[in-house]
Order: sequence, then C-alpha cells, then structure tokens
Amino acid sequence: MELNINEIMKIIPHRYPFLLVDKITDYEPGVWAKGIKCVSANEMQFMGHFPEYPVMPGVLMIEAMAQTGAVAILSMEENKGKLAFFGGIKNARFRSQVFPGDVMKMEVKIIKQKGPIGIGEGTVTVNGKVAVNAELTFAVQ
Repeated sequence: MELNINEIMKIIPHRYPFLLVDKITDYEPGVWAKGIKCVSANEMQFMGHFPEYPVMPGVLMIEAMAQTGAVAILSMEENKGKLAFFGGIKNARFRSQVFPGDVMKMEVKIIKQKGPIGIGEGTVTVNGKVAVNAELTFAVQ
C-alpha cells in the first residue's frame, strides 16, 4: 500500500525542511515500512556539507530511516495523532556515501515493542548497495 507525501504528513508531524521521506512504497502498520527519499542538490544541508563535495550527512540518513519507521508505528490505530521520539541508536554503520541525484530506499522492521517503547531495524540502500544500517529505539507519546 503506497502513501504519497500528503498521506505521509497525516501520519508523521515532520515538515519542510525536515520531512525526509518522499513516498512510502509499502507498509504494514506496526510491523514494517518501506520508503524513498530523492536526494536533491537544492537541499539546504549541501550548502555546508560540503560545498565542494556535496554528500548526504549520515545523521540525516538515519533520520530518514527513523521517519520511515515512524510511519509504521504511528499508522497504528492506537498511535494516531501521537509522536515517536528517538530513544537510542545502536550499531549504526555507514557503508557508502549518498550524493545529490541518488534515491535512498529506506526499510524499517519493528522487531520489538512493549508499551510505548519499541525497537526497529533499519537499512538505507542506494542502487541496491547498503548506505547505512542501524537499530533504532523509539518512544511513542
């Protein structure tokens, strides 16, 4: 089941310039979500990271992954209208650089949830190559 940008904004609170998911390509509420982000040279972070060598900051790749996972969590009926906050990031590994013109594919699987706290395993790929993967802990409020 796909979600366009307007449908995504009904689920998660992020807005420009911090909304880092352009489309959800498929998801199952509370279980997993897959999304994409089209990286553009017009994004503000490239003004300073780095002007002569524009590369997507690793923390923004993690954030795009987390927003994809937030769609899975916040699309659950009992979590509609709530917020998902970072509780932790474990085992983050940056494996390849991402540049303007790339399409990041994010996938997050919710592997554990107890009450408002949960854990997701996420991966960002570009052209089939892993750019980053991490375990994300979240808290729903």
